[in-house]
Amino acid sequence: MDIKGLSEQLVKTCLRKGADAAEVYIETARNLSLDVRKGEIETVQEASAAGAGIRVFVKGRMAFASSNDLGGKALDDAVGRAIEFARITTPDENNVLTDDKGTTEVAGLYDPRIAQVSMDEKIDLAKRTEKLALAIPGVTKSDGASYREAEGEVAVANSNGLSKSYRSSGCGFGVSIVAEKGEQKSSGGDSCSRRFYGDLKPAEEVAAKAAKDAIDALDPRPVKTQRTAVIFHTDVSSMLLGGILGAVDGERVLQGASFLAQKLGQKIGSELITVIDDGTREKGMASAPFDGEGVPTQKRVIVDKGVLKSFLYNTAVAKRAGVKSTGNASRGDFGSLPGIGPHNFFMAAGTAKLEDIIKATKTGLLVKEVTGYGINPVNGNFSGGASGLWIENGQIAFPVKGLTIAGTAEEIFNGLDLVADDLDLNEAMAAPSFRIKVLQIGGE
Repeated sequence: MDIKGLSEQLVKTCLRKGADAAEVYIETARNLSLDVRKGEIETVQEASAAGAGIRVFVKGRMAFASSNDLGGKALDDAVGRAIEFARITTPDENNVLTDDKGTTEVAGLYDPRIAQVSMDEKIDLAKRTEKLALAIPGVTKSDGASYREAEGEVAVANSNGLSKSYRSSGCGFGVSIVAEKGEQKSSGGDSCSRRFYGDLKPAEEVAAKAAKDAIDALDPRPVKTQRTAVIFHTDVSSMLLGGILGAVDGERVLQGASFLAQKLGQKIGSELITVIDDGTREKGMASAPFDGEGVPTQKRVIVDKGVLKSFLYNTAVAKRAGVKSTGNASRGDFGSLPGIGPHNFFMAAGTAKLEDIIKATKTGLLVKEVTGYGINPVNGNFSGGASGLWIENGQIAFPVKGLTIAGTAEEIFNGLDLVADDLDLNEAMAAPSFRIKVLQIGGE
């Protein structure tokens, strides 16, 4: 189906039926998921879906309707509903559509081989990963292994003459296991996602990481409540980014609901902190040639050596703020209006080795798992549960569980004094391991 041509036709239909302006966003997708446990196939599900989201403007009034049926009558009905709704909504001068007809060239978004690889090979990948993990001494049970893939096409057109489309794909696999020692049980897991099937990690690597995480957590010991150094492992360090991301959302900033709202151009933390949002990265899991409204994506520095440089905007919020869209309009799917969201959002890597950061830490906590964790984007406070490994005299001493960490974003940003070189840019949101010189941890 030519969804780009269809989106153009639907825009014309909207105008013919009485809209002053219109935007049509169409998605098609195919998804495959399979799960295995104890060497047996538990589920195999493959599904295809398609739908259109239609946004219309009538005398400054905006309304939206969607359809999961791309048939002529269903789409005609959706257009009619949208126009009818628009006539009863409140006018807003910020109800505008982009007129940027440019497209960012992004390589490596679609791998036709994914659909060509046999189902047997995909099932074997999941089974083999589980088998390899179970063969590692200390691992006693499997919580299952899985394989996932998706491919699809997006098209967007609007009445400003914009018409764009692109195809994308992705796949991944993972395993979850249990290690036991006496009465103790500890879980571990690992996974890998890539745009291209041939770029997936070896099953041996994923199995070994899952087993190591579970085994390393056995025999935990208690520690006392104290202030000490805390190293966030790259597996969990993106928690720092979650707090920054929420606080640089342009809508939150306009509402005054961001602890960074008045900090643009100011130093907010250590010079070791550089945060980038990049929609253009080759084979990036969140890369795209344009955002959910058709605005070209870009590579944008959000924090540069500790200085806050930018907020994120879609078209409507940018209009309200008196700036340009940053190409960060996000959609959950065709049935949702554009919000604001990141692309490949990451903290730049440092030059230190994680083992050297551990050696440089006389006493402290290496956090490997967090629960209920996050920096509050409104006030910058943070708290949550943590588990990991205790460090004494620059060496891993023993595992710890059930700790809490609390503080403020200011403590984290300014207390960050060492950054590792272990950034994984294959994750859509990623940060390297880093150390905070002193934080409050709650133990016994």
